This record gives sequence, C-alpha cells and structure tokens, in this order.
Amino acid sequence: MSQVVLGKPNVIRMCLVALLAGEHVLLEDVPGVGKTLVAKALARSVHGDFCRIQFTPDLLPSDIIGTSVYDSGTGQFKFHRGPVFSNVVLADEINRTPPRTQSALLEAMSDGQVSADGVTHDLPEPFIVIATQNPFEFEGTYPLPESQLDRFLIRISMGYPAREHERQVLQDHRKSEPVDHLQAVIEGTHILQLQEYVRDVAVEDSIHDYLLDLVHSTRECSELRVGVSTRGALCLYRGAQALAAVRGRDYVMPDDIKDLAVPVMAHRVVPRSFIHGGHREAVEGLIARLVEQIPVPA
Repeated sequence: MSQVVLGKPNVIRMCLVALLAGEHVLLEDVPGVGKTLVAKALARSVHGDFCRIQFTPDLLPSDIIGTSVYDSGTGQFKFHRGPVFSNVVLADEINRTPPRTQSALLEAMSDGQVSADGVTHDLPEPFIVIATQNPFEFEGTYPLPESQLDRFLIRISMGYPAREHERQVLQDHRKSEPVDHLQAVIEGTHILQLQEYVRDVAVEDSIHDYLLDLVHSTRECSELRVGVSTRGALCLYRGAQALAAVRGRDYVMPDDIKDLAVPVMAHRVVPRSFIHGGHREAVEGLIARLVEQIPVPA
C-alpha cells in the first residue's frame, strides 16, 4: 500500500489493524487527500472485491444491501445483492445520507450479514467498511449517531502529504493510476487465518487493568457527558492485539494501548460543551491527557 499511499505509514498501519481485528475505519478529512486511494490499495493488496458507495441524500437502504426482484420465469422473488457484498466497502461521505440509510450498514458492520424480506444473507469474508466524511462541511449533512460511530474501531485523518511526496504523486500520475497496477500480496483466506491468530495474542492481567483504567477515566471525567462504552473497551482490546501482531509480537504491551487510545476512544465520547463539528481536537487532546495521567504497568 505504501507504494501508492505515499508518506502515510500510520494510516496504512491503522487500516491493517482494523482489518486484522475484523473491524472498520472512519476516515475523516477534507476531499482530495487520498481517502478513496487507501481503500482501493487495501482491496488490491489483499486480492479482495472493492466497491465504492457514494452516499447521497436520496440513497435508499436497498441501494446498499440489495433488493428482491420478481422473476416471471420462476414466479418467485429473487434477491439481488447490493454493493455491500464486497470485501472492502468504501462508504464515501457517509454523513450525506439520512440516518435511515446510514443504519443499513449497522447490521453489516456488527454481524457481517444483512437481512432482507425476513431472510439473512452472509457477507463475504474478510469484510471491512472504510467510511469517509468531511469534518469541515456541514450543510446538507446528517451527523453520525453515537450508535453508528461506535461500530468503527478507529477514526483517523489523512492530513496533507509532505511536499516531496506530493511531487512524487504528480510524477506517478502522468500516464496512469498507480493503484491500478498494485499486486496482491495475500489472499482473503490468509487474512481470515491472521484474524484467528490475532485473537490468540496474549494480554497480561496488568494490561487488562490498565485498559479498564483508561476506559473508566472517561466515564469519571467531569468534562465528558458520555464515556467509552463496553464495546469501546472491547475494540481497544482487540485493536491492541492486532497492533501487537502488526509490530511482530504475540503479546500486548502498554504502548499498544497508548498508541490506540485516541483513535479508538475519542469518537466514542461526548463532551459536555458540545459544538457541532468543532470539538474533535479538544476531545482528542482530553483523551491524550487522560492517557498521560493513568499509571503504566511495569
């Protein structure tokens, strides 16, 4: 992925962590910095199916999960799968569609399945949703509810590339899209094996207590109205296991928890002085301060 996503090793690492943990990513940044490129590069690297869904105000749930169509030949309704039946799903500008359509992804992200007309359909494995939204444009948008945000393992930003990387982008795009020539380095079945391996990464008891100390500090913080949920604690746990594996270890260290605390927890809390769209940096700074205050196990 680093061959085409230049100068963003942490973004690539976090996407890999989410994939190995069996979770999902929320990419929040301005347009044109490579959010779609990240999803395409990930799909090509793991030899997976890729689908981009452009979320718009008139998008319907059936446009995502699919719909049943009457077959005059058999006299029965046949389910036609929607674009969500892919390994890597890019939910572009997810906050531009109403909550009814946003919620169509909830079951898919939580259980790896969708239900239509009383029938449950399993999604392909591996399955990861990479959703994007612009944090600076709010006209005609629908803020993601807390229940939807809680389904994302991490929230990260791309940021502008460094000048030398941007120069390389200009050169690489003279004739074609470099991502179209990216070769797969692993198959989907191997990803599933790695996901099973990640679940076996050792977490010592003192690390459990350290993680819970961090989570409970958000619930006891006077500056927060809502702290991290139990699902958030589990996401931090699984994310730390995946990050440890990515770093070549079969055990979790406190640094794994610390490095994931902000991207995993910041979007799961609600500050008391809520300002639409303008509180992200303040909340992330608050979470970082809480991390510094919690004693690290020896």
